[in-house]
Amino acid sequence: MSEFSVGGMTTDHALPTPHLDVLVQGRGPALLLAHGAGGGIEGNFGLVLDDLAQDHTLVGPHYPGAGGSPAAIEPLDLDDLADRLVAAAVAAGQDSFAVLGESLGSAVAVRIATRHPNRVRALVLTAGFPTADPVLALAAQLIKSLAAAGQWGDVARLALLSCMSPADLADLEPADLDAPVAQTLTAMPPGTLDHFDLVSRVDVRTDLAKVSAPTLVVAPTGDRLVLPESSYRLAAGIPGAQLIELPGAAHVLNTADRATWLRHVREFLAALPATSA
Repeated sequence: MSEFSVGGMTTDHALPTPHLDVLVQGRGPALLLAHGAGGGIEGNFGLVLDDLAQDHTLVGPHYPGAGGSPAAIEPLDLDDLADRLVAAAVAAGQDSFAVLGESLGSAVAVRIATRHPNRVRALVLTAGFPTADPVLALAAQLIKSLAAAGQWGDVARLALLSCMSPADLADLEPADLDAPVAQTLTAMPPGTLDHFDLVSRVDVRTDLAKVSAPTLVVAPTGDRLVLPESSYRLAAGIPGAQLIELPGAAHVLNTADRATWLRHVREFLAALPATSA
């Protein structure tokens, strides 16, 4: 495998032109954000962007078909997506970074760590999976078939059912469900179908043992889209990985669970070796 010198560092793979819409915010050691399928930087990380940007440079690329990124013209490829996220960070002046991956973004983060190990200082993997578990595989199949039939309202209903906790759903009256369904539908990017197609094909199980970066795995135990066991498999497969559980937390973290997440992530990042970034 040949090596390339980029920005004074060596990496195992040349970097493409990213062609992605990228949020850059803050200053300090860099955090590369990898969002989930059917999500985006604001949707996944919005509750913590301002806090983390106080002492970190946030680089948040949007996948094809999310944010302002052009839609994909062919099926998404995990290697290509990983390389484009790294290229976006390098284009933003960040040669090394920790990667914060959510859901599909956790698999993207793992692939980044194995393709560009010299750049990755640490991983934080939240509600992640090495390959789609049975619940996620069924959900992805449903989302793809509903979307192909133009039933986007039903896609939004399935997303709401899968991504909110039973406790949060219990606070809603059945007559009041139309508003959150409409909000979910509005928030879904045009690339949602492409993202879930990639979800159904992802497999980073053989990558896990090759990850050398310090890793924190965060498992929301109330997740009804990605089984908590998927997070446990990530933690078991990555050498030295730390595992934190968020009791009862859903796939999309509510304000209280995201605050707990932020505390754990800040403690983890603070313990990393100092960087000159």
